[in-house]
Amino acid sequence: MTDESADVTPRRRPVQARSRERVNNILSHAAAIFHEVGVDATSMSAIARQSNMSLASLYRYFPNKTAIVKAIAEEHVRKMETALRDRLETLDLTDAVDVLIDQFYEFYRTEPAYSAIWSGVESIPELRELDVRELYTHARDMDARLRRECPQIPDDRRWTASLMLPRSAGTVLRLAATLPEHQARLMISELKCMARCYLAELVG
Repeated sequence: MTDESADVTPRRRPVQARSRERVNNILSHAAAIFHEVGVDATSMSAIARQSNMSLASLYRYFPNKTAIVKAIAEEHVRKMETALRDRLETLDLTDAVDVLIDQFYEFYRTEPAYSAIWSGVESIPELRELDVRELYTHARDMDARLRRECPQIPDDRRWTASLMLPRSAGTVLRLAATLPEHQARLMISELKCMARCYLAELVG
């Protein structure tokens, strides 16, 4: 899909309101095209046309398509981390895991281009790095909460569980997002059951 050595750094950091609006416009139109036809089938020319700008103007902001993909993915991560932090601290552990699963699932299903972009995570080094960074952010949050609420869990097991639970849930959720709604809902229900049983055993 991409050249792993490609530069994916945006060429312009939007400072002024007009520049920020233009970048947001590019990312919004790119996400819509990715959602409709997929990342591989989308060209920089198509993004420029939909964004109502010349191809040369688009290249002034982003050096290639991968840079646009990465920028959209970073916004996905930012939105999700903000939404989760706002809700999870007010819930007990079991409810928090249910909410996390539901919120991720709805985000995967409804956020434009989420599935189109993240289905290629293994083929884009920058997305792999972002994916791992997101995992460790969630793991640190979970580890801190388990340490506070369940001090009886040994440190090494607590950290392993904090990594394993969000990673395994995320893998199932990304699969569910590709399935018909009825089948996906059944899978989400089973995932919650599995997570609850694991948590119950973990905290004793």
